[in-house]
Amino acid sequence: MKLVVGLGNPGLKYEHTRHNVGFRVVDLLAEDAGIKVNKIKWKSLYGEGRLAGDKVILLKPQTFMNNSGIAVMEAVNFFKLPLEDVIVIYDDIDIPFGTIRIKPMGSSGSHNGMKSILFHLQDEAFPRVRISIGKKPSYMDLADFVLSSFAKTEEKTLERQLNAAAASVKEIIQRGVDAAMNEYNGMDFNQA
Repeated sequence: MKLVVGLGNPGLKYEHTRHNVGFRVVDLLAEDAGIKVNKIKWKSLYGEGRLAGDKVILLKPQTFMNNSGIAVMEAVNFFKLPLEDVIVIYDDIDIPFGTIRIKPMGSSGSHNGMKSILFHLQDEAFPRVRISIGKKPSYMDLADFVLSSFAKTEEKTLERQLNAAAASVKEIIQRGVDAAMNEYNGMDFNQA
């Protein structure tokens, strides 16, 4: 069984912000697999079903981004999952727009949701899918940038990134993190 966690903030106000790309990928996976993410437990919305031939729990923490680790820890402890069976999907300002990066483990970087997860799990050995949301303009505060919406000119690239991120999660489940890294790291989704 895999726990697939998309990070974001709850509520319509945040639905289309840069910080919510993790939620959007979980929504794509849920739609693809016919899973309804509408149950409430572990301070999250979740749904369960089958994806890429494996049983999955799709999880959208409702704790707000900075406390994502509380929800993830509760779900991991409930299922007694090894961390290699947890996949976290989140936004990243440190990679070029139009790219995604898959890693088997690593630090939180500047991402507060990931900082919370690493703090609560006390371990960084779980796969993650990072989706670029662009570089913060120098005139903007980081919080304002991640809570802003994408520009119309970014939408097509974003859609390709989200679809690739969803496909990469399925690849991780079916063939492992290394196969997904080989397939998707380095791809440029700025071009159709």
